[in-house]
Amino acid sequence: MGGVTSSIAAKFAFFPPSPPSYTVIEDDTRGDRFYIPEAPRRDGVNVDVLKLRNRKGNDIVAVHVENHKASATLLYSHGNAADLGQLFELFVELSIRLRVNLMGYDYSGYGQSTGKPSECNTYADIDAAYKCLKEKYGVKDEQLVLYGQSVGSGPTLDLASRIPKLSGVVLHSPILSGLRVLYPVKRTYWFDIFKNIDKIGMVSCPVLVIHGTTDEVVDWSHGKQLWELSKEKFEPLWLSGGGHCNLELYPEFIRHLKKFVRAVAKMKATTNGSHKTAVESDAQSRPSETGTTDKFELGPDLQEASRNSLDSRLEKPRKSNKPEKSRMSTDLVDRFRRKGLVW
Repeated sequence: MGGVTSSIAAKFAFFPPSPPSYTVIEDDTRGDRFYIPEAPRRDGVNVDVLKLRNRKGNDIVAVHVENHKASATLLYSHGNAADLGQLFELFVELSIRLRVNLMGYDYSGYGQSTGKPSECNTYADIDAAYKCLKEKYGVKDEQLVLYGQSVGSGPTLDLASRIPKLSGVVLHSPILSGLRVLYPVKRTYWFDIFKNIDKIGMVSCPVLVIHGTTDEVVDWSHGKQLWELSKEKFEPLWLSGGGHCNLELYPEFIRHLKKFVRAVAKMKATTNGSHKTAVESDAQSRPSETGTTDKFELGPDLQEASRNSLDSRLEKPRKSNKPEKSRMSTDLVDRFRRKGLVW
């Protein structure tokens, strides 16, 4: 039965870039360290490129971006149509803007990670990244924020449901489950994958949900329901007019993430005291209107990486009043949808 489920996951959930957007070369000057030659170097930014062995025997490529002013560490699980080469600049920018250390990793079968993509492998992959953060970088659970984007919400919530003292969880355009992206089913079937709807109630830390109100890949209702089912609700961010692959371009995106990281850091600094994490007003539940301050400015290369990181090849064309146009034809989207490759 597990093999059948894994096969369904591979068919519906995974679409690794082919060929991979990067290579990994061993750094002869630093022992067992590696580097990505395609990744641009930035002065003052310390990046480790690592190969982690997961419990399935696959070698997982990960990058760790260090920020010497960090108040937390972000463990980023990406969507189904991206790899680390496309996300590298986004990771660096998030680390700088949020003042966090950030680890991103490629799933089995993605980029230069070995093995094949499957639901159970993504769980082993995130566990390997988590173990590395604890053992190599000394990160405590109370300092760790898990970030799951699109299909990455699956391994994120699986790990979060097993760790009681996390600092926080960010769900970016998350899915209720794999099957629910395709069909409006009312119950969870045994062959479904990434059953986030059943795991969110086991997460005990503050949860921030970010979703676009016109997401044509993963409907806004997925994010809304996961937020409603969260135990520790943080003010959600509903981006009015936002799609599936452009949320980083909205000014609120980075501003709200900053607010969340600072809030959970402050909460964890308060010892043995009661605290509120839920701010559940009508205003918070309404779609957010974009502003002009604290804008997350991305250069041309980073905008391309941003679109790739959010499954841009799988999104339908957006209307002209959205921040940027889709480069993908309707025919291509329809072909992917028929194959089930939608998130």
